[in-house]
Amino acid sequence: MKLEQTRYELREGIATVTLDRPEKLNAFTDVMREELLSIFHEADQDDAVRAVVVTGAGRAFSAGADLSSGGNTFNNPERRGVKRTSEYRDGGGQVSLAIFRCRKPVIAAINGPAVGVGITMTLPMDMRVVAEDAKVGFVFARRGIVTEACSSWFLPRIVGIAKATELCYTGRVFRAKDEAASGLFNHVVPTDQVVPKAMEIAREIVENTSAVSIALTKGLLWHGLGDRDPQSAHLNDSRCIFWSGQHADAYEGVKSFLEKRAPKFELSPTDDMPDFYPWWVEPKV
Repeated sequence: MKLEQTRYELREGIATVTLDRPEKLNAFTDVMREELLSIFHEADQDDAVRAVVVTGAGRAFSAGADLSSGGNTFNNPERRGVKRTSEYRDGGGQVSLAIFRCRKPVIAAINGPAVGVGITMTLPMDMRVVAEDAKVGFVFARRGIVTEACSSWFLPRIVGIAKATELCYTGRVFRAKDEAASGLFNHVVPTDQVVPKAMEIAREIVENTSAVSIALTKGLLWHGLGDRDPQSAHLNDSRCIFWSGQHADAYEGVKSFLEKRAPKFELSPTDDMPDFYPWWVEPKV
């Protein structure tokens, strides 16, 4: 797919995704949506990708939805051939689900303002590194709409329901450093350190971990949020550790530790996953 509003680069196991409309503060459009859907599908299927870092071109991460069409910005479902409410699917939510389905760890490098979908699209990402002075806001109620991009599911699980209601009900725009303790961000750093910090985390993953271990762990953590009790998590943990313990990466992980050398893991998330993965999907009859 030819990219017009994003950039994609793969180097040494790290895929860098750049939102690329700097003159519009990387405002989200239908074109950007389609490109991100394609990018995350490709990253998920490409075993050369071990981690993904997402950032913005210029001084912003993303200013949110492109509002240049005016008051009817959110009243345009027919452009996607939708006639009824039940048929409509939120574009930000489609991107969030694509990120959520990606088996690779995804790190948001929030280098500047992140408002509306500009922040909600980062919630399904596994980690968020943010510039301390970046303006962030869940501004939907101030625009007469509601939270989107599946953020009503993600945000309370990240910051807790009380903080989520405060951020969404007020719709206020805040500096990232003022919510450094909220749990929304993993690291709050000066602007020039955002991408380097995200890349440092990505390199640590690439150089030291098994791709299959990461894919299974990502499933256990995210889908474990829906488990009824720890017994359910225990059953899923047990299946995964029993399976992984029989395979080459477990042998290599122990051997490399004992030999005091870097591991050389070989299993592939595309070809070598257990037959019970994904365990959270109901089997087809």
